[in-house]
Amino acid sequence: MEFETRAIHDGQEPDPSTGAILTPIYATSTYVQDEVGKHKGYEYSRTGNPTRTALQECLASLENAKHGLAFASGLAASDAVLRLLLPGDHIVIPDDAYGGTYRLVARVFEPAGFPYSPVDMTSLDALASAWRDETKLVWIESPTNPMLTVVDIAAIASFAHERGALCVVDNTFATPYLQQPISLGADIVVHSTTKYLGGHSDVVGGFVALNDEERAARLAFLQNAVGAVPSPFDCWLVLRGVRTLAIRMEKHCANARAVVDLLLDHPAVDRVLYPGLPEHLGHDVATKQMRDFGGMVSFTCHGGEEAALRVAAATKLFALAESLGAVESLIEHPAKMTHASAADSPLAVDPALIRLSVGIEAASDLVDDLKQALDTIG
Repeated sequence: MEFETRAIHDGQEPDPSTGAILTPIYATSTYVQDEVGKHKGYEYSRTGNPTRTALQECLASLENAKHGLAFASGLAASDAVLRLLLPGDHIVIPDDAYGGTYRLVARVFEPAGFPYSPVDMTSLDALASAWRDETKLVWIESPTNPMLTVVDIAAIASFAHERGALCVVDNTFATPYLQQPISLGADIVVHSTTKYLGGHSDVVGGFVALNDEERAARLAFLQNAVGAVPSPFDCWLVLRGVRTLAIRMEKHCANARAVVDLLLDHPAVDRVLYPGLPEHLGHDVATKQMRDFGGMVSFTCHGGEEAALRVAAATKLFALAESLGAVESLIEHPAKMTHASAADSPLAVDPALIRLSVGIEAASDLVDDLKQALDTIG
């Protein structure tokens, strides 16, 4: 079946007891057993819940994976994946990684004995230079947050596998509609389902997809033992969002192109970062491994930080807020907001940078709103 059909049907058969076409919210903490050790597949809702099962089956299908596990947030999902490593194992992350990923690796895992190196993932030579005998995991974002760097997933996965390491891809920006990293050779895919998968700014969640049976069992153990699981209602909200993911992503991408056209022509804009531009360094790779170029756009302003802050505060439809990937458009200043935790690191973000999450409103209204904000600085 095609992606759009699987998003609506996989893991979501009508309820057998009532015929309800939508997966019910199983708001229960425990399950009655017929006798000790004899149950209907569920014992306790931290361990498993039918609404979560439906979500896990659906998202695994969309990522072309055999196994899926839902978590309470994207960072909870990332934390579980990193727990597959042992102290002393070396981690490689992008040199423009998401601030939350950097904070988790640098301030939680490194002090616990997991060294890491930030690397330009567009260069296999740079990756080779950072490689150690102890390197066990390469963490990819593509496109990255907020620089929208595109990484050749197949090439990095092959490089890692030749050296006995795992390749993990954060696919939050692209979503499985635009890109399937496992089909490109990645071992594990991570999502913040808070973003495009949920799509409505009303839920926080995370997800891990993979094929390997042994690693999936280990992650399922961690999911239960650590307990960072989503509630049944949160799972239902993400399922609700996923049903319209394909059509929303088409609109996000179309609106992003309209916004980019404005930015390219506006005198207040210094540089536009968007994989759909032929001059983008990752354009050819993005064309090869993505269906479209996504709904995220970043740009820098003439006038530096002061100008960027003024633009971020001047929009009316683009809401000044963290997060991304929802139906409404958002604008933020990464250096002071989502990436503030990396301010004193090699991953520090240009203070002139603005990140846009382009929503699904009328493109003309978004362009008009952004234009009047940019006009405040020239």
